[in-house]
Amino acid sequence: MTTTDRYLARGPRVGIRPFTADDREEFTALARESAPLHRPWLFPPDQDAAYDSYLARLQEPVREGLLICEHDSGRIAGFLTVNNIVHGAFRCGAIGYGAFAHAAGRGLMGEGLHLVLGYAFEGLGLHRLEANIQPANAHSIALVKRAGFRLEGFSPDFLLIAGAWRDHERWAITSEMVATAPRA
Repeated sequence: MTTTDRYLARGPRVGIRPFTADDREEFTALARESAPLHRPWLFPPDQDAAYDSYLARLQEPVREGLLICEHDSGRIAGFLTVNNIVHGAFRCGAIGYGAFAHAAGRGLMGEGLHLVLGYAFEGLGLHRLEANIQPANAHSIALVKRAGFRLEGFSPDFLLIAGAWRDHERWAITSEMVATAPRA
C-alpha cells in the first residue's frame, strides 16, 4: 500500500493518515528541527524510544493519532491527535497538534484541521472537540479561531508542561458548528 492509499481524507494540498512505525525517522528528525517553533508550547517525541512510546499510546482506544502530509512530496507537515475520546452521551475528544517548521505559515495545518474535523465527526462519530491552548500561543489560537472553534473558558494551572502547571484557554467546536464555520 502506498502512502496516498492510507489517507483517511484528502484536501487540495494535504491528506491525513495514521501514524506508523515507519514514520519514526522522519517524525523525530522534524521534531528536532522544529523545536524552536514548538517551545515552550509543545514537546513532540524527538528520539526513537520516545516516538515508539508515543505510537504505542496512540493505539489505545481513547486516542487517534493523525499525520498531516503534503500530497506533492508525502512529507509530514504536522500532526494532530484526538485524545480522551469518550463515546456514549458525551461523544467528545480533546485535540493536540503541531506544525513542523518547514510547513509553518503555509496554511497546511488549517487544511489538515478541517480534514480532521470531518473525520472526527463523521468517521469517529464524535459530536464535540476541545482544544486547550496556552493564552500566549497566538498561532494556535488563530488556527482554531479560523476553523470555527469558540472560546469557552479559562483554566488556571490546567496542564503540566515542561515541569510547570500552565494556564489554558478552553476552545471547542461541535459537529453542528462545522457546517457554518469558514474553511481555515
